[in-house]
Amino acid sequence: MRASFRIGRVAGVPVGVNWSVLVIFLLIAWGLAAVQFPRAYPGRPVWAYVLAGLAAAVVFFLGLLAHEVSHAVVAKRNGLEVGGITLWLFGGVAELRGEARDPGAELRIAGVGPLVSLIIGLFFGGVAVLLSLAGVHGLWLGALAWLAGINVLLAVFNALPAAPLDGGRLLRAAVWKATGDRTKASVVAARAGWVLGVLLIGLGLWRFLVGAGFGGLWLALIGWFLIGAAGMEERQARMGSALRGVRVADVMTPQPQTASGDMTVADFVDHYLFAYRHSALPLTTDGRPVGLVTVDRVRGIPAERRSATTLAEVACRADQLVLASPDEELTDLLPRLSECADGRALVVADGGLVGIVSPSDISRAVQRSSLREQAAGRR
Repeated sequence: MRASFRIGRVAGVPVGVNWSVLVIFLLIAWGLAAVQFPRAYPGRPVWAYVLAGLAAAVVFFLGLLAHEVSHAVVAKRNGLEVGGITLWLFGGVAELRGEARDPGAELRIAGVGPLVSLIIGLFFGGVAVLLSLAGVHGLWLGALAWLAGINVLLAVFNALPAAPLDGGRLLRAAVWKATGDRTKASVVAARAGWVLGVLLIGLGLWRFLVGAGFGGLWLALIGWFLIGAAGMEERQARMGSALRGVRVADVMTPQPQTASGDMTVADFVDHYLFAYRHSALPLTTDGRPVGLVTVDRVRGIPAERRSATTLAEVACRADQLVLASPDEELTDLLPRLSECADGRALVVADGGLVGIVSPSDISRAVQRSSLREQAAGRR
């Protein structure tokens, strides 16, 4: 999930926000200010409901950020790199580069997130109880109670043993510990995620049909997301098993054809696209990669504008490039590659471009690995 914009760093980790956060933020704030709070605490001025709803929504997302930051901090302490944190429609995601070295590290990294959410929920719950005992009641006590409940619910939901939830990681750690097989553990967790997704879709549709309205559809949407994410995790696990031990240098296309960002799209189409039969072209300056042009990006430029449009204007920008080193494990690159809209990584050594990795390169590597395994099985 790509961030639409960056908001800074927390604990040394870049934090970004996807535009979809605005949707869920407004839904939460509107639901609290226009429905839940007026129903539970009637007679207050409208501005009070709006203020309480906005405040609760802001604090809720700060709690989500704390949840993801805790994953990032523990991951770094266990030897993993963290590319960044992105808040989006379904919560947040910490981009961990690489795999946990053992089941214990997996357990610590996965378990800390729900624990932080639970602590936040208990904190707000404790404050609400103390205020209630002191005789304080009303709208703001309700906001505290809502924050307590939603964070505890978030902790419980994330702890469900199904990928890609944190509980799925905990399940993977347990199966990995019991069997010693990381791939098998990943497949078990992914299939548990698929089952949970189906159950949520069924429950959501049933709630919608009996009159729960948007809440039922939201459950179904979460279930649909879980099924898609679980399927992707299983495919990545099987691919990672096939590619374990393979380096980026083993699969990359070395010394790819490059171009300048000053070249026009028309020149690219007329002289490069058909002459070299490449579907992607790195842009370089003094040998350094500064962009990447693909056929899909060029296709969006009308024919009459191609002679006046440069490749730099349509290319993937330097800060959006997925870069890798020749000696990097291919399994460490795959998660970053799957999040790249262009689906390619540029291989860099000593600051200069030395190769490119495309989905076709990876597909060939998987096929070679499969053939080797078949040959080894016949011996």
